[in-house]
Amino acid sequence: MTDTSKRTARFIRIKTIIKKTGLSRASIYNKLNKDSKYHDPEFPEQIKIGGGAVVWIEHEIDDWMTTQIRNSRESAII
Repeated sequence: MTDTSKRTARFIRIKTIIKKTGLSRASIYNKLNKDSKYHDPEFPEQIKIGGGAVVWIEHEIDDWMTTQIRNSRESAII
């Protein structure tokens, strides 16, 4: 992962994550659901900000995406 000490935390909503990742809303929530066969313990947890609203920290999503790319490229070499 990258150094997060100098980053500004920016909250993003589900629609932004859908656009950034290309994942569907259902896929994102399946990654968070520990009972789902698609659960991804590395996917960033959401933050509840009140009134039923949730957000994610943008750099955590970016880091997860970078890890997915790296893992995909490494497995292609093997």
